[in-house]
Amino acid sequence: MVSCLAAPAALAQEHFTEGAVWECNSYRTKQGHFDDYMKYLRQNFLPPSQEAKKAGLVLDQKVYVHVPTNPTEPDVVLCTLYTSFAKALDYDAGDEAKAKEIAAKHWKTLDEQKQRDMASKRFEFRDFFGTAFYREVTLKPMP
Repeated sequence: MVSCLAAPAALAQEHFTEGAVWECNSYRTKQGHFDDYMKYLRQNFLPPSQEAKKAGLVLDQKVYVHVPTNPTEPDVVLCTLYTSFAKALDYDAGDEAKAKEIAAKHWKTLDEQKQRDMASKRFEFRDFFGTAFYREVTLKPMP
């Protein structure tokens, strides 16, 4: 039975090489608050994101803007690139300590509740739709 379950994964490796993993969070800005949210991201997402990249916590971050065609689609997607699913999903005390240091520097306080309070301004500007994970793959040429 185990060999049957492993077969699709083994066959998939024939077609591609696995790469890094993107964690993408989707949001819909509230009416009239797109510019407010972009300003918030420039002030409070970009600087810590750049520091996280320098610290080796993440490989990259991207902000995607989308023109929704219906109310269930996001208009802003924030993506973070990790080396693997393990790096994206597993807890690491060292990484958490680095992330807390970056947050304290950005918000100019060690008090995590004060940091959360200052960051909560973003909730006035957008609604959270969900998180999805995507693995990059490199297709192998046909023989």
